[in-house]
Amino acid sequence: MNIRSLTRGDGVVIGAAVLLFIASFLEFYSADCDGPYCDKLDLPNAWDMDKLLITLPAVFLIGLIGAGLVVAGRFQPETRKISGLTLSQWGAGFVVVSAWNSLWSLIATPDGGSVGVGAILALLATLAMAAAVIATPRVPALAAPLMAGGPAAPSPYGHQPPQPGYGYPGPGAQAGAPAPFGAQPGQPQPGGQPFGGQPGPAAPAPAPAGGGDFSPFWFAVPVARPLYAEDGSSNTIAELAPGTWYLAVEQRGQALVAQTQDGRRGVLQDTTGIQRG
Repeated sequence: MNIRSLTRGDGVVIGAAVLLFIASFLEFYSADCDGPYCDKLDLPNAWDMDKLLITLPAVFLIGLIGAGLVVAGRFQPETRKISGLTLSQWGAGFVVVSAWNSLWSLIATPDGGSVGVGAILALLATLAMAAAVIATPRVPALAAPLMAGGPAAPSPYGHQPPQPGYGYPGPGAQAGAPAPFGAQPGQPQPGGQPFGGQPGPAAPAPAPAGGGDFSPFWFAVPVARPLYAEDGSSNTIAELAPGTWYLAVEQRGQALVAQTQDGRRGVLQDTTGIQRG
């Protein structure tokens, strides 16, 4: 579980869910009356099942469950679905239904009663959750990572610090280890020295296959996204996780060919909201 998978929109959903839970313990309806006997009235909240039979499951429980599904869906791959929908999509539907039921609970107040503070807060909370789940995929500010700062800034292209077993052979590394992002064995690094400072044969850098105007760049994804095989099939070869920088080595229309740290390459079809380094 990577908390960096959460977006700012998810933060709104979590905050609204907490408000909704608090509202369930407050009076849902109040009485319109005058006199000393009004102080003795037992005003119901959502947990008074004998007085508000369907309010608890129709407004509060379905809203809280929907918020939980939205957040849980951030930690699951998008390819994992239930009846054709991801957990986040199921949660979004639950949240919208909760907001609709909360609105109707305010309209259909009982005779002699008025809306209580619990009902008002429940409406505000469910509307905030519904707005967040609908707007997050479309508003970059809400789709940004929740954690301040996001992933660490990447080093310039071709200048990753040496790591044992990663990059060109050197002290503590073995020959045959994968080259750094976008670098092929034998490809010269900036400054005339290959990765790790070890001498190596010089070879011209290959031109990007996506066109002469494309330059490789670092990027990070806002949520976990699958990386598909380059042959155009639906096979998933890896999953890109938030908080990690990957290298885009080629562009194919709206999709990007990305390379992982272990040297695997695949097609990232969903490039919305990615953060460029």
